[in-house]
Amino acid sequence: MPAIMAKRSARKSRRRKPTSRAGKRPSAASAKLPKEAVTLIVQLKAREGQQLLLEAELRALITPTRKEEGCIVYELLRSADAPGGFLFYEVWASREAHTAHTRTQHFLRWSARKDVLAASRDSSFWKKIL
Repeated sequence: MPAIMAKRSARKSRRRKPTSRAGKRPSAASAKLPKEAVTLIVQLKAREGQQLLLEAELRALITPTRKEEGCIVYELLRSADAPGGFLFYEVWASREAHTAHTRTQHFLRWSARKDVLAASRDSSFWKKIL
């Protein structure tokens, strides 16, 4: 009997501790942010008949933007309630990092097309309290 107990104890000690819910790693958003970090919320509404093209343009921004220095989080969401509604949830290491983002080739390409595809665009910067 003691040998069985020892094996069970050894197995328990070898188990990995979960890093967060469902065994996934904590996201970058839940990690400690730099003091200068800013969150940017951008809401867009597609022009009539432009929803698919707008989504394609927004998706094209994701991969190159996530590779940029200073980009902590860059998530695109589609509205569950309003067809043609999109939201970017962005976290940048600093306001300067976001400014550098606006000078990249992929952002400038998007900027040249946004008025044709989006009926409205609203954005605001936020600072984390805790």
